Amino acid sequence: MMKKLQEMQQKVEETKVRLDTITVEGKASNGKVAVTMTGNRKVNAIVINEELTNLEKEELEDLLVIATNDALEKAERVNESEMRVASAGMIPGI
Repeated sequence: MMKKLQEMQQKVEETKVRLDTITVEGKASNGKVAVTMTGNRKVNAIVINEELTNLEKEELEDLLVIATNDALEKAERVNESEMRVASAGMIPGI
């Protein structure tokens, strides 16, 4: 049992390292605002198209929230999928 737990812990750690190499992108306003993040949900970049520089502050903030949430949802799906693969067969019912 301990050996299985150690193996699972090692696979989870390897998966976390791999998730740092996976990137997802969330977009808003037809891609004019984009947020890039790792599978570990760390933001790497935010890009705002120059066409949007004339927007009101609140509008731009809303687009940033939309793009960030889109990226977070994608990163969460990738993270869950990778962790499920890492723990497959280790614990029954997962």
